[in-house]
Amino acid sequence: MAEEDGFTADIQMSFKKKATVSRNWIMLDSSGQGIILDLDKYDIMRRVPINARDLRILDPLLSYPSAILGREKAIVLNLEHIKAIITSDEVLLRDPLNDNVTPIVEELQRRLPLVIGHGEEDEDLPEMRSSELGTDEEIEFPFEFRALEVVLEGICSSLDAQTRELEVAAYPALDELTAKISSRNLDRVRKIKSAMTRLTSRVQKVRDELEQLLDDDDDMADLYLSRKFVMSPSVSSDFGHSKWQMIADESPTICSKISRSSSRKTGVTSSHEENNVEELEMLLEAYFMQIESTMNKLTTLREYIDDTEDYINIQLDNHRNQLIQLELFLSSGTVCVSVYALIAAIFGMNIPYPWRENHGFLFKWVVLIAILACGLIFLAIISYARRKGLVGS
Repeated sequence: MAEEDGFTADIQMSFKKKATVSRNWIMLDSSGQGIILDLDKYDIMRRVPINARDLRILDPLLSYPSAILGREKAIVLNLEHIKAIITSDEVLLRDPLNDNVTPIVEELQRRLPLVIGHGEEDEDLPEMRSSELGTDEEIEFPFEFRALEVVLEGICSSLDAQTRELEVAAYPALDELTAKISSRNLDRVRKIKSAMTRLTSRVQKVRDELEQLLDDDDDMADLYLSRKFVMSPSVSSDFGHSKWQMIADESPTICSKISRSSSRKTGVTSSHEENNVEELEMLLEAYFMQIESTMNKLTTLREYIDDTEDYINIQLDNHRNQLIQLELFLSSGTVCVSVYALIAAIFGMNIPYPWRENHGFLFKWVVLIAILACGLIFLAIISYARRKGLVGS
């Protein structure tokens, strides 16, 4: 009973550890401020309107392929070690204390705040995005695209850095193996090839996801959360009763500017901007080209490894052929020695013959003729082998 209780306690402790890892999140707002949160999937679903099946994609205990999914009010992102939920005004990032995730968090805190410099009046709205203001001078990226750009840049840069490290280790190892074939060099190259295969698979997953997203304009349009925020009547009504009233009280001039931009947006969005994904397409194409460049580096490395393997196989075949030639020479010599031993055995028989008395003179001729016959047999075998191309000339 005590052993069963101990086993049950170990299982519960294991589940608690897994639950602790899966509940670790950081929330980053539009100002770059981060808050560590302890959330389960139900807390996240109450905070962000997404389905439970989308949260399964972000579960580190489950193996799901890379994905960038656009939902009604959020972007669900699962790329490499980054598992995040991006809304129009905040980012939820899983496991922020991970060594691979910490640089992304720091970069988000640095680049998410949007500095508005369109006049002194705009300084009263540090929390308003310039895309909401709709000024004629400049149209900034929406919040979700800025967050998505940071994540894609971190993923692509990480994969490219790992590829460069692999290249630095691989090319000298391959050259050393070419110069000297040994068990140590072969094992070293084997480990490098295994690492390259795993890295190629990871890069291919990210590349395929970006390519699939670029091929579908509807999927890209789903990522425009700010556009859907502007087009949604309920959201616009809620926004009008809260932020707009506060802005109108503080600065009537800015309020009139925002009202004009909103009216312009309403007319344009309903017709043209609803299907316009050029802004996001240019963003994704930039990182698709970067991940494609990383993929080309890995392809070049794979080709170099394949060429090295072909060269080693040629060398091994050459050594094998040399061993076969040596075996042929030894076998031919064994045949000749066997012929000589046969002659000696015949003359060693106790058989009476008339020229036995003059054995000294005959002994010399028998030995010489036997040696000459064995030599001729050996030369005949080698000549036949060369004529048939069995040995080199």
